[in-house]
Amino acid sequence: QVQRALLALTVPLETLQAVKGRMLQAMCQGLSRQTHAQANVRMLPTYICSTPDGTEKGDVLVVELCQSHIRTLWVTLLGDGNQSPQVMYKIFDMPGDITQGKGEALFDFIAQCVRQFLAGINSPQNRLPLGFVFPFSCRQTRLDKVSGTAVSQGYSCGHLLPGTSAVGRGGGPVLESNGSAICFMAEGQQVEMVEETSGQMCVNTEWGCFGDDGTLSDVLTPYDQHVDQESSNPGEKRFEKLVGSLYLGEIVRHVLIALAAEKALFVGSSVAVLRTKDVLKTQQVLEIMNSEEGMAEARRALEALGLRPSERDCCRVQQICRAVVSRAAALCAVGLAAILSHMCQSRELEQLVVNVGVGGELYRGYARFRGILQSMTGLLAPNCRATLLPSVDGTGQGAAMVTAVALRLAAQRSEVDRLLAPLRLSHADLERIQALMRREMELGLGGESNAKPSVRMLPTYVRGMPDGTERGEFLALDLGDTNFQVLVVRVAQDGIRMASEIYVIPTAVMQGTGEALFDHIIECIMDFQLKQDLMDQVLPLSFTFSFPCQQLGLDKAVLLSWTKGFSASGCVGQDVVQLLREAAQRKQHLRLKVVALVNDTVGTMMSCGYDDPKCEISLIVGTGTNACYMEEMQNVGTVEGDQGRMCINMEWGAFGDNGCLDDIFTHFDRLVDEKTINAGKQRFEKLISGTYLGEIVRHILLVLVEKQLLFRGKPCPKLQTRDIFQTKFLSTIEIDGLALQQVQAILQDLELQASFEDSALVREVCQTVSLRAAQLCAAGLAAVVEKIRENRDLAQLAITVGVDGTLYKMHPRFSQHLQQILRDLAPNCTVTFLQSENGSGKGAALVAAVACRGAEPWGQP
Repeated sequence: QVQRALLALTVPLETLQAVKGRMLQAMCQGLSRQTHAQANVRMLPTYICSTPDGTEKGDVLVVELCQSHIRTLWVTLLGDGNQSPQVMYKIFDMPGDITQGKGEALFDFIAQCVRQFLAGINSPQNRLPLGFVFPFSCRQTRLDKVSGTAVSQGYSCGHLLPGTSAVGRGGGPVLESNGSAICFMAEGQQVEMVEETSGQMCVNTEWGCFGDDGTLSDVLTPYDQHVDQESSNPGEKRFEKLVGSLYLGEIVRHVLIALAAEKALFVGSSVAVLRTKDVLKTQQVLEIMNSEEGMAEARRALEALGLRPSERDCCRVQQICRAVVSRAAALCAVGLAAILSHMCQSRELEQLVVNVGVGGELYRGYARFRGILQSMTGLLAPNCRATLLPSVDGTGQGAAMVTAVALRLAAQRSEVDRLLAPLRLSHADLERIQALMRREMELGLGGESNAKPSVRMLPTYVRGMPDGTERGEFLALDLGDTNFQVLVVRVAQDGIRMASEIYVIPTAVMQGTGEALFDHIIECIMDFQLKQDLMDQVLPLSFTFSFPCQQLGLDKAVLLSWTKGFSASGCVGQDVVQLLREAAQRKQHLRLKVVALVNDTVGTMMSCGYDDPKCEISLIVGTGTNACYMEEMQNVGTVEGDQGRMCINMEWGAFGDNGCLDDIFTHFDRLVDEKTINAGKQRFEKLISGTYLGEIVRHILLVLVEKQLLFRGKPCPKLQTRDIFQTKFLSTIEIDGLALQQVQAILQDLELQASFEDSALVREVCQTVSLRAAQLCAAGLAAVVEKIRENRDLAQLAITVGVDGTLYKMHPRFSQHLQQILRDLAPNCTVTFLQSENGSGKGAALVAAVACRGAEPWGQP
């Protein structure tokens, strides 16, 4: 009979693994907004979003509600890494009628205890931060606001007050007490019950209810059923009743009752005393398990109950106590292994290495419990290496740490918000920017004022869109950054086919002489034609030249200024097409027929217009930014003629160069601008484009480090390096669902040792900078679509924007933000975005194809 009882209390490894799987499933249900209400493992957010970093300092008052008393503490933290917190405390015994009475009486008693404690230590009269340890299931809505949802551990107060200030039990991931609970730092985006959580948040699993739906039926024994039936909450807290120290003595008692009834124990003794609840305490069970004095303790405990145990009885009772507590340790290991595996999976790690803080009398008082917990956790979570650390006053000092961390985070949050506030634009700000863009557009279109506005509104002499009848072979060039592309484009009835090659332009050529630059371009064209066997053909060539030009005809354009790192001499003020033709002469490449020079925005519009006739706007958001659109000729004061439309190259990257946007430029923007080769120019572009966003982020991070808000204020030499924080890092860091562990890895590649809190802050900075870029882009585009709508006297405009650029295409949130903000700013315009594929090259060829088609009246100066 004894062996049968011991076997029932032993859970096989396969069963433990199955229970772990069920626990993981239950955790996922608790985290999900859809299934949270039905979940047994509640996964309650605690709103604790950080762990101590050692800089916490100051005085904190703590009130701990215990099973039979109130403990008050005064904790002084010195900011020394929390090595030597100073603690004063006092314990107040609680009358029984308080625990069984009304909630109002309970909290009145707590208030009296706090008042008496503070009076006894002559505390100063100033307001004190207070942490409240409240050992019951609670639904938190803020760090300092909860609603009591259940009471246990001997309390039955009728009116637990909702909104009571509280902090969750346990400063570390695991806490054992009279009940059992575990909490851990979860990835913020997985805590669906909390809106817009970044970084991490401590989740209180409330795993005590695991199994209330019957999922522990293969673990429960008849002894457990008896304990449950005699409890104050039958059918509830089934897992806690298997592992919590409040119940272990009761399980042992029911095993003894069953074995005595089978005459396997206490033969000849009356066992009626064993039918009295709580006559055998868990502390006695732990002492009986002691291998040296356990037998003697068993005899003392049993004889104190009036039993006359034999030597064999004492031995068997000791075996039973060990079996009950060993099962509790194994089941605790199941839960811990489930938590560790969840953390490992959610952080996308091959192996998780983590410290686990453990408290409670079972862990502290019984080495066998500690050993089983450690070894079984390793078996059940082999890809997780957990070090168990005993907690020192986890509830009292832990609550003080939670409170101190909250104060630190609140102060840091206030300073971070102050620093980032200038980059956070309101709807009113965007409407004002939209209006300014519209004003600058009108000035740019006017003939007399063309030299004054910051938005140049340059005529392109492109006055028609593809209609599908274009045919032939065309060469196209695309020069917009350090990569130069040469293409041959074949336009046929069945579509467009292209072949292309990319050539690199060395920095020395970009910033050398104009002759060297254009000679290099011709050499690349000749190399491409040779490879494509095109040297003997004279093909129409269209040149996409993505720099500000004053267009004087379709094949004549004067360079106004270099951007994007180019500074080749002898080019500004010259006809770019003529510079290309002169280079061809020098290289004796005489079979070159340049028919058009276009901006990359125009090429993108033509490319997308071939696929969608509604495309009459183009937007580039990549290393630079610009836009073009089809304007009514009657509004273009710089070109003669009133009939039809003409594509206008806005060159909006210079928007604000005349000072009209000075109030939105931040300190960080000015630092970036000052270090560019064209300081004071292309100011709008420097707020939006990929060339500059990483630099803006870098300067913000440097200030955060300086103010000791990031990386604990430690110097970051690598962060001092210009352009070290590339815009591609923003795109990666802002990927939806990317675990902070991956953000840490990105920062580590930059030699930045970041905590999870640091990683969350870096992500917030990236999000702030990229959102502002999308907002500004949307404000400019809203001005364009609204002007087109008003030009055409429409109540509602439906139009397509052809869009290109790495920032728009590669950033995970930019396009979403841009489109949403545009809808808000231009509600009377339905705008479709069409991504261009090789728009600059393909579009440039289409410009040549339309020109050669001769079906459109191409303008002349």
